[in-house]
Amino acid sequence: MLRYALVALIAATVTFGLSILVYKLGVRYRLHPQIRARDVHTRPTPRLGGVAMFGGVIVAFLVASQISFFDIVYAQPGKIWAILAAALVIVAIGVVDDLVDLDWMIKLAGQILAGGLLAWQGVAIVSLPIGGVTVGSAWMSLALTVFAVVLVMNAVNFIDGLDGLVAGVTIIGNGVFFIYSYLVVQQTSPSNYFNLASLISAIAVGVCVGLLPLNGRVSDRRPAKLFMGDSGAYLVGLLMATSAIAVTGQIDPIEFTATFGRSSLIPAFLPILLPVAILVVPFLDFALAVTRRLLAGKSPFSADRKHLHHRLLDMGHSHFHAVLIFYAWTTVVSVGGLLFFIAKPWMWALVFIGVGLVVCSVLTLAPLSRRKAREFAAQSMRYAAEDPEHESASLDPLDEAAGRERERGSVRYEASATAAAEPGLDEEKKP
Repeated sequence: MLRYALVALIAATVTFGLSILVYKLGVRYRLHPQIRARDVHTRPTPRLGGVAMFGGVIVAFLVASQISFFDIVYAQPGKIWAILAAALVIVAIGVVDDLVDLDWMIKLAGQILAGGLLAWQGVAIVSLPIGGVTVGSAWMSLALTVFAVVLVMNAVNFIDGLDGLVAGVTIIGNGVFFIYSYLVVQQTSPSNYFNLASLISAIAVGVCVGLLPLNGRVSDRRPAKLFMGDSGAYLVGLLMATSAIAVTGQIDPIEFTATFGRSSLIPAFLPILLPVAILVVPFLDFALAVTRRLLAGKSPFSADRKHLHHRLLDMGHSHFHAVLIFYAWTTVVSVGGLLFFIAKPWMWALVFIGVGLVVCSVLTLAPLSRRKAREFAAQSMRYAAEDPEHESASLDPLDEAAGRERERGSVRYEASATAAAEPGLDEEKKP
């Protein structure tokens, strides 16, 4: 565990140092795009944080290669080179897209190429924990791997709209996935504490921790100085997808079932369920966005301002609170998924998830409740009888106008009633 912590610390330190350098260069040479209508920030901000993160990934892998405990990971160097090559392709495309908007087909081609590089060197989905099913075809393995990589990268990129959002979600989600991959490999192979999935998760957490001081937001008055951009979001998505894929390649479903028992079905599905649970919010946003755009006759990769984080802001959440809500949802789902593996009985996981979902729902919908309360108070507020002139001040214009109309109607009714009761008055006025 200490070796993983050391690698993560090195990744964080290198990323932080490079982030400062990238930020200064970005400000000096104005390496930032113009503010778009869908953007939340109000001032031009460099978006090349992915370059600093890529530097942290490179150095972390180099340092890990010099630690003897990771020799079993580097026994197949082709996988490491494939991961670094795929990362280079994705970061290069992301940097160009951050500076000048690329056509979505070019970005999709780069993502497919990255997934193909991984599958080519054996970082591929080779088994599914569904009755011990093994992917029997190399082409099917390639297709599943590329699909998973493209899906996760785009899902992560879709939620990259608030300061520190992707970085924080990655730290929480990959931190949980690191614990899972470490424990499951340790229990299925007691002599092996080091594996590729855990190493990738530790590095992903490290680079996000290193970027967060410049990318995050401590309060609503202190916006981010550096965005990770598409290059960083794609890189994070690639690392998350690769770590999940690596687990499927390292765990034998039959051996897993023999170790934990056939009655333990949920832990057997965790190699697939946990990565999905960690990314449930990005996946939801991705699915809604694609459906929304296709129904509108647009490209699924076209941009708009209707993502989940935009909707939270429109509901009345502050920027900082919206980010914290995403963190809370990610924590509940990912930790709940991990509890299915470590809690005995695993029903406690259901209790944790149930309570967490209720709390998160209340926090998410709180602005709507406060808004309704303010509207109700404004409609129902009445002043004391000694100050009747302000009685209608709490009403909206329609209610106020209706009140005046009722008063005028009452006056007309009283006048007509008086005239009917006293006809002599009118007769006296006649010539």
